[in-house]
Amino acid sequence: MDQDKKRELRQLKREIKRAGGKHRRSQLKRGLADHPEEAHEDEPDLGRHRSAALNGIDRDSTRERGQVKPEES
Repeated sequence: MDQDKKRELRQLKREIKRAGGKHRRSQLKRGLADHPEEAHEDEPDLGRHRSAALNGIDRDSTRERGQVKPEES
């Protein structure tokens, strides 16, 4: 994968994660204002601000790490 492309994808992931954090905080604040008694039960919904699709996009020889073998008993 081209270094410029990898840099661009990492930047995109950072921007998505930042937007998701802002969205999550504002959603939790809104829930606290609307119904304070049940606010601790609210689950944040990131919606389009998810970065899971970008996980592991730059797997190449420069990012290889040794595989950890499970312990045998």
